[in-house]
Amino acid sequence: MELKKGIQLIYLNLMLFHATGSALNCTSPSPESLFDALKETLFSKNQQRPVKKFGTATNVSVSFILVGILGVNEKAQTLTTFLWLLLEWDIEDLSWDEKECGTQKVPVKRENLWIPDIFISEFMDENQTPFTPYIYLDNKGHVYDDKPIRVVSSCNLGMTKFPFDVQNCTLSFGSYIHYDSEIHMVLGRTAEVILQQTREVLQTEGEWELLDITAAESSLYLNTGGYQDIVFNVVIKRRPVLYVVNLLIPSSFLMLIDILSFYLPPHSVDRASFKMTLILGYTVFLLIMNDLLPSTANGTPIIGIYFSVCLALMVISLLETVIITNVLHHNSMKYREVPRWVRVLVLKHIANLICYRWPEEIRSATLPSNDKPDKPESDAGICSLVVADVPELRQICQDVGQLRAHLTALQKEGELQDVWCHVGYVLDFLLFRVYLLLISFYALVIIYMWCIWVRQT
Repeated sequence: MELKKGIQLIYLNLMLFHATGSALNCTSPSPESLFDALKETLFSKNQQRPVKKFGTATNVSVSFILVGILGVNEKAQTLTTFLWLLLEWDIEDLSWDEKECGTQKVPVKRENLWIPDIFISEFMDENQTPFTPYIYLDNKGHVYDDKPIRVVSSCNLGMTKFPFDVQNCTLSFGSYIHYDSEIHMVLGRTAEVILQQTREVLQTEGEWELLDITAAESSLYLNTGGYQDIVFNVVIKRRPVLYVVNLLIPSSFLMLIDILSFYLPPHSVDRASFKMTLILGYTVFLLIMNDLLPSTANGTPIIGIYFSVCLALMVISLLETVIITNVLHHNSMKYREVPRWVRVLVLKHIANLICYRWPEEIRSATLPSNDKPDKPESDAGICSLVVADVPELRQICQDVGQLRAHLTALQKEGELQDVWCHVGYVLDFLLFRVYLLLISFYALVIIYMWCIWVRQT
């Protein structure tokens, strides 16, 4: 009878043991005693997940602190960051008494414990993480795996708004082997706490500014099972000061010089030479600053379109100068008469439209009018009648008439040159105003678009 009661007591103790969990027995509050107990009960089982049943999932919490933004590679579409990663999980039915074993938390070598295979899905480079040989284990069976990690992750970078771009890169933490029925991913700290702690310890950002960090759970279900991830969204914004100072401002200065070159005399070939030199200088500027522009194949930055349009406007400006130079030199040097339709359209209507003013002494010559007949022959006939009896005087009178006719022809050629010059001036003023209108409209569009993007960020 007593034997039966003893067996029942032992059975009750065993049931209580399985219900409350196993506590380590330390012979003394010393590291040797605690590690001997862990070696017997835990270290020998480091190849299996620390659960009593296969159907029990291990909850692995993940959180991190972003220490530094090391760089962004636009061509490779990668983001390089440095993180302090913290993984936590529990070992089922493991505990010890803090007073009996002498400590609440103890560092343990990695090879002595089972560690979940948590990785970052966007990882794109060789793992260059510094090796940390120890992890912490507390008296409740809770494991803390806190380690630094250098991450080169893929990121879909949009370069359209460069240099006022905002990038949203993801870091997805999850298991590669275990299904969600074996490892359940849990967010260790809220995204707000992670963002606050990151801003307190952030050491380097370079040309990038951290805007926000958000987190969400993600699941992927296949025929064989499902996988669960914790996805962090790291939102960063580029600091545009470097590119504004080195790209936009010099380009704007060159465009301003191109505009001011219209004030050079249009009948001088120096304007064309000056504009060609300016285009050459702008091309050299783009070649020198090419390293500052992002090199990517998934889209053209709007700043690249801006530079292309500026170069196109300079070419249009040079073409306008070539046309005006051809009008002034080619036609005026051949002393051709200005067609009447050109006088009416250009010298009357267009000149009034752009408020062009010319000297009063040549106004009658430039505006359309009926041609007046010359009188060199009648004057010569009168001269021959007056001095018919004196051959010497008659010869002198003829020479004077020829000289008068030559001077009249020179005066007419001068008037033709003046008329063609004013045709060129009117066209030059018109094209200059059209050019100013195009540049102003283009500048307003660019400034408006960039202001909208800046406000959105």
